[in-house]
Amino acid sequence: MPSPPAFEALRKVVAAQGQDLGPGRPGLRLLLLVALTAAVAGGVYAWRSQPEPEPLAPPAPISGTPLPEPGNAARPRPVPATELTVHVTGKVRRPGVITLPGGSRVADAVRAAGGVRGAAATGSLNLARRLVDGEQIVVGSAGPAVAVAPAPVDPADPATAVVDLNTATIEQLEGLPGVGEVLARRITEYRAAHGGFRAVEQLRDVSGIGDRKYAEMRDRVRV
Repeated sequence: MPSPPAFEALRKVVAAQGQDLGPGRPGLRLLLLVALTAAVAGGVYAWRSQPEPEPLAPPAPISGTPLPEPGNAARPRPVPATELTVHVTGKVRRPGVITLPGGSRVADAVRAAGGVRGAAATGSLNLARRLVDGEQIVVGSAGPAVAVAPAPVDPADPATAVVDLNTATIEQLEGLPGVGEVLARRITEYRAAHGGFRAVEQLRDVSGIGDRKYAEMRDRVRV
């Protein structure tokens, strides 16, 4: 750091006066006054020479997706089942419990069981129906055959006609008290899965038929 101007002036004065400024002479006062002035000027110069701190610039924002808060963390969604298990029995080459991909149909289950054995009929099965996990599929089981011809209807009074549960079509079943299209299809699916109805009381095993509905239907059906 260079010397302050005041100190340079003091040095020149001391050099010029030389011995005239010795102790005990009037020049001593002048020397003290110059020294005091130089000290004050040097202090002011040193204070002004101090570096001034510069403020730091604010940090730039970080781009990107903000992290989720701990309380708002996304919960894992349940994964739908991708497999189902069914029991294939009856006249197939390899009867038993079979695991199939979700969305498989009855035809896939029969094929996985080795196919139909011999000349067993599959007309009672809806091969295009989607499988339900845990169900049983009976292929060519013994029981009343499912005929193609519709059940006889009394043309004089169709409302009192007795319907054969093993031969009735969906349209004829819909004519029964309290039976719509959905329930009629359930009856035919139960009939196909169990090889037909052996007794009218088996209607109680069809989903959607309770005691009240069964009481309304039992006098209108037969096997």
